[in-house]
Amino acid sequence: MTDLTIRNVTKRYGALTVIPQLSFRIEDGEFVVLVGPSGCGKSTLLRMLAGLEEISGGELLMGKEVINDRPAKERDMAIVFQNYALYPHMTVAENMGFALKLRKRPRAEIDERVDKAAAILGLGSLLDRYPRALSGGQRQRVAMGRAIVRDPQVFLFDEPLSNLDAKLRVQMRAEIKALHQRLKITTVYVTHDQIEAMTMADKIVVMNEGRVEQMGTPLELYDRPADIFVAGFIGSPSMNFLPATVSASSGPVLNTPEGVNLPIEGMGLNGRSEVTYGIRPEHLELGETGIPAEVVVVEPTGSETQLYVTVGGRDVNVVLRDRVDVRPGEKVWLAPRKGCAHLFDPKSGMRITG
Repeated sequence: MTDLTIRNVTKRYGALTVIPQLSFRIEDGEFVVLVGPSGCGKSTLLRMLAGLEEISGGELLMGKEVINDRPAKERDMAIVFQNYALYPHMTVAENMGFALKLRKRPRAEIDERVDKAAAILGLGSLLDRYPRALSGGQRQRVAMGRAIVRDPQVFLFDEPLSNLDAKLRVQMRAEIKALHQRLKITTVYVTHDQIEAMTMADKIVVMNEGRVEQMGTPLELYDRPADIFVAGFIGSPSMNFLPATVSASSGPVLNTPEGVNLPIEGMGLNGRSEVTYGIRPEHLELGETGIPAEVVVVEPTGSETQLYVTVGGRDVNVVLRDRVDVRPGEKVWLAPRKGCAHLFDPKSGMRITG
């Protein structure tokens, strides 16, 4: 059993606090993705888990044991870096087996573990090559193989796909997820790419300015974001937001400052006078009535069509699953899918429930 507990962890660099008190738990065997904008503290937290950065306060636990003062080499964690960190003068096999060589493991055991990892990752024919003769994807597999050979209790990934092209990133996402499903080792994965987070994670931890904004399954964060930050960060393209006032002349009605009416069926407003209305681009459809909009840009991708429109002078994204014949400058009506809108408090940014 290898669960991880981050309990009231802080990180300071002199007078600068980059992570205030941070607490959450990662269960045994979970694939947890830390996601957030650059500078939010996710890589710093990963390096603290690995023992590459000292923590300024709080506790890190593996199971029930506090590991704050345990050296990195004794934490039984394997980390895969963004830049692969392969030794250029060593072959693939030598790179993968180097950690075991340092531990003075028998040659036969090293060869056996390297061959096993190479078979899992499809590296069997590349074991005699040097890193300079490998593609980016092959180098990343070698870095993963080096981690597998160590047979750790925890895998740590620090933005491992950011140096790869878009097509290879998609392929490697699937391979890393399949590897986790096969080995079932507790995994902590850092990325700024929310698509990676959505497609790979059992749980996502959304971080912002060193804090946890929300933790949950990908669909929990997508369907019920806790606040405007999470709502805008999870989902691509991001959620549309429109400021609105509440009118109760004939039942609750939302009006934007430009006089556009917004549908709010089934939403409790609890006497509020102002809200922020959120709707995802894929939850808007073209209709005969609804929200008036003007088309600015049309981007057909084959499988879908993305529209950039303005609603009362405000930019709104629309993703349509069908091909449509509309042109810039054309007036259209947008119909939000029933039950898919979100309301947020404009001051706190928190989700309004009811």
